[in-house]
Amino acid sequence: MSTLTTERLATLPRVNLLPPEIEERQRFRKVQIGLGAGVLAAVAAVGVLTVLAAGAVGDAQSDLDTATAHQSSLQSQKTQYAEVPKVYAQVEDARAQLGQAMGQEVRWSYFLNDLSLKAPGKIWLTTMTVTQDVDGAAALVNPTVPGATTEYLTKGLGTVTFEGYGYRHNDVAAWLDALAKQKGLTQPYFTKSAQDEIGDDSVVKFASQATITEAALSKRYTEKAGS
Repeated sequence: MSTLTTERLATLPRVNLLPPEIEERQRFRKVQIGLGAGVLAAVAAVGVLTVLAAGAVGDAQSDLDTATAHQSSLQSQKTQYAEVPKVYAQVEDARAQLGQAMGQEVRWSYFLNDLSLKAPGKIWLTTMTVTQDVDGAAALVNPTVPGATTEYLTKGLGTVTFEGYGYRHNDVAAWLDALAKQKGLTQPYFTKSAQDEIGDDSVVKFASQATITEAALSKRYTEKAGS
C-alpha cells in the first residue's frame, strides 16, 4: 500500500534588487508618459475646437457678407425709388385741388334724365335756367322769374327755374309734385300759371322754381376711393 506524501512549500519573501534610483526613474517615466498623453489629448481637443471655431467664423463671415450685399441692394432700391413719395405727394395735392375745383359739380345730364322719368306726360318744358355758386359758398335763392317771392325759403346751393306748358292747371300741380320728389331739389313752387293759346289749342303757361340742395352734388371728386 502506497503512501501519498504532501509537502507544503513555504512562500518566499519578494526581494526588490533594483536600486531605489532606478525605481524612482521608472515611476517618473510613467508620470511623464501620462502627462504626455494628457498634453496630446489637450492639443487634439484644442485642434478640434480651433477647426470648429474657424468653421463658425467662416459661417458668420458668410452671413455678414450676405447681409452686407442685401443692405447694398436695399440701399440701391431706396435710391431708385426716392422720387416715389414725392410723386404720391404731388398726386394727393392734385387730387385735393381737383376736389376743391369740382366739389360743387352737379351732373345735370343725370339730373334731367331722372326728372324726365318723373315728369307728368301732359306738360312740356321750354327752358331750364340754373343759378349756382360753383365756388362753394351758399348761393342766394334769388328768384330768376319776375314776380317770385322767396323771403320764406331756405338758402341752398342755387336755384333752378323751369318754364313750360301744360294742358290744365292741374298739370302744373302734378309738375310741382314731381319736382318735390326729385333728388337734389327742395322747396318747389310756381311763380306763374296762366291760360295761353298755342294755335287753336288752349294751354296753361307756367314758370316754376326750386332750390338746389347738397344732395344734387356728384361728389365724385371729393369722396375717397372705396368710401
